Amino acid sequence: MTRLSGGLIDRTQTLNFKFDGKRYQGHPGDTLASALLANGVRLIGRSFKYHRPRGVLSAGSEEPNALVELRTGPRQEPNTRATTVELFEGLEARSQNRWPSLGFDAMAINDLFSPLFTAGFYYKTFMWPKSFWEKVYEPAIRRAAGLGSISMQADPDAYDRGFLHCDLLVIGGGPAGLAAALTAARSGARVILAEEDFRLGGRLLCETETLGEAPPLDWISALESEFESLPRLRVMSRTTVFGVYDHGIYGAVERVSDHLAQPRGRVRQTLWRITAKRAILAAGAIERPVAFADNDRPGIMLAGAMRAYANRWAACPSERVAVFTNNENGHRTACDLAAKGVEIAAVIDARPEAKARGDYRLIAGGVVTGSRGRLGLTSIEFQTKGRSEWIDCGALGVAGGWNPNVHLASHHRGKPTWNELLLAFLPGEYGPSGLRAAGAAAGRFSTAEALRSGAETARCALADIGITAKSLNFPTPEEDAYKIAPVFHVPGRRRAWVDFQNDVTVKDIKLAHAENMRSVEHLKRYTTLGMATDQGKTANVIGLAVMAELTGKTIRETGTTIFRPPYTPVALAVLGGGDIGPHFHPPHLTPTHRWAEAQGAVFDESSPWRRADYFRRKGETHWRQSVDREAQAVRSAVGLCDVSTLGKIDVQGTDAGQFLDRLYSNMMSTLKVGRVRYGLMLREDGFPYDDGTCARLADDHYVVTTTTGNAGLVFRNMDFARQCLWPELDVQLISTTEAWAQIAVAGPRSRALLERVVDGFDLSNYAFAFMACAELTVCGGLRARLFRVSFVGELGYELAVPARYGHALMNRLMEMGEDLEVTPFGVEALSVLGMEKGHVGGAQLNGQTTAEMLGLGKMVSQKKDAIGAIMSRREGLAGNKRRLMGLQPVEPGSKIVVGSHLFAEGAALNHDTDQGWITSACYSPHVGSMIGLAFLENGYERLGEVIMAANPVEGESARLRVVSSHFVDAEGVRLRG
Repeated sequence: MTRLSGGLIDRTQTLNFKFDGKRYQGHPGDTLASALLANGVRLIGRSFKYHRPRGVLSAGSEEPNALVELRTGPRQEPNTRATTVELFEGLEARSQNRWPSLGFDAMAINDLFSPLFTAGFYYKTFMWPKSFWEKVYEPAIRRAAGLGSISMQADPDAYDRGFLHCDLLVIGGGPAGLAAALTAARSGARVILAEEDFRLGGRLLCETETLGEAPPLDWISALESEFESLPRLRVMSRTTVFGVYDHGIYGAVERVSDHLAQPRGRVRQTLWRITAKRAILAAGAIERPVAFADNDRPGIMLAGAMRAYANRWAACPSERVAVFTNNENGHRTACDLAAKGVEIAAVIDARPEAKARGDYRLIAGGVVTGSRGRLGLTSIEFQTKGRSEWIDCGALGVAGGWNPNVHLASHHRGKPTWNELLLAFLPGEYGPSGLRAAGAAAGRFSTAEALRSGAETARCALADIGITAKSLNFPTPEEDAYKIAPVFHVPGRRRAWVDFQNDVTVKDIKLAHAENMRSVEHLKRYTTLGMATDQGKTANVIGLAVMAELTGKTIRETGTTIFRPPYTPVALAVLGGGDIGPHFHPPHLTPTHRWAEAQGAVFDESSPWRRADYFRRKGETHWRQSVDREAQAVRSAVGLCDVSTLGKIDVQGTDAGQFLDRLYSNMMSTLKVGRVRYGLMLREDGFPYDDGTCARLADDHYVVTTTTGNAGLVFRNMDFARQCLWPELDVQLISTTEAWAQIAVAGPRSRALLERVVDGFDLSNYAFAFMACAELTVCGGLRARLFRVSFVGELGYELAVPARYGHALMNRLMEMGEDLEVTPFGVEALSVLGMEKGHVGGAQLNGQTTAEMLGLGKMVSQKKDAIGAIMSRREGLAGNKRRLMGLQPVEPGSKIVVGSHLFAEGAALNHDTDQGWITSACYSPHVGSMIGLAFLENGYERLGEVIMAANPVEGESARLRVVSSHFVDAEGVRLRG
């Protein structure tokens, strides 16, 4: 047992937990890592490639080694850092990436073949023979990939999302963050303090220095009390800010119940979207090791982490410890451990001028050159002045310097800057707008500097947004100059590990250099350096230093890769915010949904919406019976269909017409007020992607209607054009799709029905002709919009009212039209009616058809430019001879199968003779047989010709006659009547 005295753990309570099935005990305040170390457990995991024994390296989220599986059953969670797991009663953890056991891992045989698994092994090995890739290599790689395992059961926990706004976001609760938060909160600003640990204080919790004449804990406790009295300050512990996004938005995950055996209040984690006017990065710094031969054994860890375990968690990996350092931090670790009764075997300091700060053996100017111990460290070798010596010890603390935590400052392509004095990268000049670094994250490593830096940075950030903050007095800690020697690795013949999780060694970096992979981007990908779950937090600088030596450049000249979100791994479940089961794809309900349910509607999904497919009546046993009845009712009387799902976009402004001209292939600025025009939108490559209508309600007010499936896409493209392509235009956009309930009233009696509900409005053909629109009132004063449009080939209108009145309007129309034989119809009948009229739909607008093919070539105006217009005139597109045509079976009972390919009668059925394909088909009650729409070679010239449709998937074929795509009222007499 190596439990020390003191610490910030509650020894009055005992927590029982298991690791690899064995029972252990810890205390509240412990992490899983500290509890294991206190129980004498050093071996915790295995590395990814060579399955080498690994133990705890760090004390925070930068941990690359101690990755475990937590819990059992559906709550099983792989690849969790033991250093960040709060201990709770009944916790079950297991090591991973080993078989059959952690102590004896059969896959450790990989280590014997390490000369074959060098840098670039995958690129070199799996190229030949080519046929092996799918049958041998890829399956083997997939089986070997990953470290942990998942239960394959549904996650029973709940996750949430939330939105927060503040004047200042402080990221990190160490001395700099606390000083910044206090300064800002006392000014009255809205402040959020986010800290990933479960306690505030940062490194102050791990040190023995005093603040003024009091321990740091006293100052932290006083601050926490004051924080509770500041109403505009929100303290969020157990919260990791993982990413910086546009417009001052920060992503954060709060681990609400991860420290409990069962989630409290149902929510396990919450995803926060924080919008901050300004932010301070006070995330501290991460210590890095020094690479030397066999430096990856369990028991070898960062000196700062070893000090943290001793001071905060009263744990130590061994009773006899050595320290290897190139700066004063190693001596602080030795002094603190010695004060707690740990025997210090030696302090090996790479600086010849180093002096001891306590009663321990100092080897100045020495370096560690090797280690022993199969499953845990037993001794180390050091070398100085030409001689070497072995020292027995169970643990080695390595202090290679501190790396400011610059990750979030890189998330907007901010390039870190190398500081030669600190031998570390600092946040660059061009990081995320509104984000400033303070404290150790800015290279201010002493506590005194961190306090001053945090307060001053907060004042500057608030001044940017017009808030004045006063200077505060903070307790004066001891100042300790940071002096470091440029020692990143110790040359030697044996392997020295740089990236512990991915088993990247100094030799791998040398090989990458020899094979010309010398840029930092190539180095990373060729060796997998920094591509593990820790993103190279402890490894990258060492790797860059080695490459710099090999190329004869400085580290500044060598450069560095930059970091991307997330800062630490984020569970997919919390990114979804709990959207699982029925919430994964929540359906949008139309305003008349409840009414349709009561009418016996059968629903189907249409993009995000649930729409009525058809309305089953008593005695109808097949869906076709319902659809045929509805279609015939529209043709003979009047039908009602909820078309609220169509995209509706209000476009307003003095330049609205000019704006729409650039988006639509046809002209919209010439549209008269009170009129509607059918429009076509093209992609940049010239292919049509959406059709719909554009209505002009006023000189500066248009209403654009899109298809249901493309409503979001069209609005996004329009908004992009407004903001980025033509920001000089006076145009405003708003999506009103869900603001209006829109009901199609179609059929020869539709005018008669509408005359009963509109308020004093002339609906005669002369006063309100086809493709007219108007704002009016209905049902005694309810504001509405009326469009005389029809997609079913009959006299038709679309009546729109505010969405909350949609249900009532449908009821009123059904009541007023009872004697007119009014009939509700669904999407299936709407599709049949549209196909009978030859209207194009999603099956034709599939991104592979041109306006000419659709018969809409004249809608691409030659008088103006528009997105995609010029590209649509390319020879390969304009020269396509296939045209949209109608098809009817020669034998009325024959099927028409969508996807069938078309051939001249008697021709061989192969690719060379292929003349087109069928895009859509249905049974037409009007025609009395199936009908189809198809793209056919030279279709306009082949009316009446009999062709063959081949369906090779099912081995079927049919003889079809080429007809016009307009099966009903080709002249348009009905809809204009």
